[in-house]
Amino acid sequence: MKKLSITVLLVTITLGSFAQDSTGKKDDKKAARRQKINNLIKQDEEGILVYRRQTIVGGQFRTNGYGGFIEIGRMKTVRKTNIYRLDITEIKHQKEEKLAGGGGIVLGNPFVYGKLNNFYQVTLGFGQQHILGQKGNKNGVAVTAVYSAGVALGLLRPYYLEVQNPNGGENLVIKYSQADSALFLGPTIMGGAGFGKGWSEIKMKPGGFAKAALRFDYGRFNEVVSGIEVGVSAEFYAAKIPILFGQKEKQFFFQGYIAMLFGRRK
Repeated sequence: MKKLSITVLLVTITLGSFAQDSTGKKDDKKAARRQKINNLIKQDEEGILVYRRQTIVGGQFRTNGYGGFIEIGRMKTVRKTNIYRLDITEIKHQKEEKLAGGGGIVLGNPFVYGKLNNFYQVTLGFGQQHILGQKGNKNGVAVTAVYSAGVALGLLRPYYLEVQNPNGGENLVIKYSQADSALFLGPTIMGGAGFGKGWSEIKMKPGGFAKAALRFDYGRFNEVVSGIEVGVSAEFYAAKIPILFGQKEKQFFFQGYIAMLFGRRK
């Protein structure tokens, strides 16, 4: 009986010690969690951008076209974020000129004289966002440098025109070719054939790109992204890109751009 009492006492002491240790560890975890939350609140009040992930969408106007993009960022340090970005843009030749169709401004479909192809580009890249200056407060502006590089895919969609049939009858819908060059470049153009033509004839041109920019985030709350991005980008393709008849075909494209940014942080 005495041995049994001693055993029960030892088990009780051991369980009590274990319970105290467990309670102490739980209290330490709760205290650490509270401290972390307090630090995040303090950083947020001081205008410091702190997050795990951000998702940004935006539209951009370029010196030779326009487009949109989506970007996903994962924060690595207080100042550095790894970014993955997809851009889809359309490049226009600087000498393109839109004219009224044969039916006039009201009835005719406008067209670009001598245009051979619509040129779209899709770029997928990896880079970093580096914070140069924090907001300082909720009403401040965070300034970051953004740079990325990756693969580019050029998409050439033939440009179609509606022209008068020289043999009479219904109008013809044609793209540029040696056989139809007189009609494609002649005075009997009625207008563009519409946005729906040429999609089944797209040709792909592989290449690469690099981009650098400054980003100004003026969002009042850190969990919301609101800002503008100003930068330059360059693309190089394995083959020359024909856009406009009679103009030099290029493989290298360099342009400036400004973009509006919207997004969320977690």
